[in-house]
Amino acid sequence: MEYSQIDNVNIRSIQTIVTPARLRDEIPAPAEALQTVVAGRAAIEKILDGEDKRVFAIVGPCSIHNLDAAATYARRLKALADEVADSIFVVMRVYFEKPRTTVGWKGLINDPYLNDTFRIDDGLRMARRFLIETAALGLPTATEVLDTLTPQYIGDLVSWTAIGARTAEAQTHREIASGLSTPVGFKNGTDGSLDTCVNGIASALGQHHFLGVTGDGLPAVFSTCGNPYAHVVLRGGKEPNYDEKHVAECERRLKAAHLPPSIVIDCSHANSGKDPARQGEVLENVVGQIERGNRSIRGFMLESFLEWGSQPIPKDIRLLKPGLSVTDACIDWPTTEKILRDACRRLSPVLC
Repeated sequence: MEYSQIDNVNIRSIQTIVTPARLRDEIPAPAEALQTVVAGRAAIEKILDGEDKRVFAIVGPCSIHNLDAAATYARRLKALADEVADSIFVVMRVYFEKPRTTVGWKGLINDPYLNDTFRIDDGLRMARRFLIETAALGLPTATEVLDTLTPQYIGDLVSWTAIGARTAEAQTHREIASGLSTPVGFKNGTDGSLDTCVNGIASALGQHHFLGVTGDGLPAVFSTCGNPYAHVVLRGGKEPNYDEKHVAECERRLKAAHLPPSIVIDCSHANSGKDPARQGEVLENVVGQIERGNRSIRGFMLESFLEWGSQPIPKDIRLLKPGLSVTDACIDWPTTEKILRDACRRLSPVLC
């Protein structure tokens, strides 16, 4: 019997790409960019520890599809971040990978030209360059770990990491989270279950041993120390879970599991019913809880871009609007400025 009839039966092709170490050598991060990354991680860690009384905000597009528009957004966000810095530490949401329930565009790294050519090698280079450019502005970034190899290529440039609702239950992602160099937020399950994120945090705090690939592309066993900055991200489920009742229940569950009472509220996704107009309402509620004395809420997330809403990806990608999301609908830039400034105005007397 031919071995080809047994192995790789459903593999159409295999294409090697640059190793993580070679890519880092090809596109090195300058010292000022790395300083932004390290400072961003340190600030978030202090906020999670309660040493820094501010909250942190993960703000940016649902996904990055146009680098020029994203760069414009980053420059605007940096200016706004400086303006609200006394009470809100702003981190740009830079998501290059998108989970899919069935099929669809999987993000800039997987398909950078949005035309089903799947030039992952180009996508990795684009992602790395953009993260360096954003860090050079002095703006730290956040992303989601979806593919287990991606952190080897860009993880040195990220200050905060999310484990999404669809992957928070996966052993592989919990193991990776335990070894990440950033604080990591575990989202609750898509049904709203807290078991997913609470168990994920407990797992990520522990030590693990798992198979991975080194910077030189060699298979290896990775042994982790455990990540002391794993925390909850409430993103809603069958119902929103950002209000005081749900936050109190999350606090109770964390306390019962002997886990740190650190909570981030996602103002989009199921908490807003994927209606961008409701993100401001969610944030207003969250700010109100902090004003009334809640200190377990350490941050929030907003899906925001240059234009309001979203657009489908057309067959002719020249028709794409560069500043309009191609995945979840986002609030626009004027709304972003308004609600962050309002939040800062209300939080400054409370947190400073």
